[in-house]
Amino acid sequence: MRPSVRRVRLLVVDDHPVVRSGIVGMLSGERNIQMVGQAADGAEAISMTTELVPDVVLMDLRMPGVDGVEATRWISSRPGAPRVVVLTTYDTDGDILRAVEAGAIGYLLKDSPREDIRAAVLSAAAGRSVLSPTVSTRLLGVARGVGGGIVGSCRQGETPVTLSPRERQVLQAASHGLSNSRIGAELYITEATVKTHLLRAYSKLGVDSRTAAVTEALRRGLLELD
Repeated sequence: MRPSVRRVRLLVVDDHPVVRSGIVGMLSGERNIQMVGQAADGAEAISMTTELVPDVVLMDLRMPGVDGVEATRWISSRPGAPRVVVLTTYDTDGDILRAVEAGAIGYLLKDSPREDIRAAVLSAAAGRSVLSPTVSTRLLGVARGVGGGIVGSCRQGETPVTLSPRERQVLQAASHGLSNSRIGAELYITEATVKTHLLRAYSKLGVDSRTAAVTEALRRGLLELD
């Protein structure tokens, strides 16, 4: 007998029943994804996350009551938290940054192809950040100053951050969605060393996730999305 493949437990959160049903229907037949629940708002998402223990939460952003940002912040702050991927129609700088700062590991738009959404769920479950091309472009725009030049190392009154060359290499690779083992193979270092460099970069940047680290490093001019 073939060994069973562990399926990613997925919770879908959206306040529009038709949209929610569409997402569930689109992903329910995937061999590597197990649909464990649906939530209609952020408060229900928080409750169901505790009850159902999903691996990934596909989170709408703007919802009545507890919105996607607040729900993401609560979910991401808990020990052993599932990964949150925002799936929304909004791609403004403020929406993206709020979601990333709340702890979202990914940010996709609802017009993304089915295969991209599927891949995002699986990548998030593996701890890899996921950004749609449009969102990547927006983040790069946030990091650019007037005339297209990369902004300086800090805002007024902000402590400058210096990443070591290896920390920048590892974080640059992480920005492309590579796993720790893949980064290690490309840089000829061990996976444990990759984790060490990432944790040091997180500490310096004052963040606790890959997506937030990439966003903050971009804003400070320490990385570029290439």
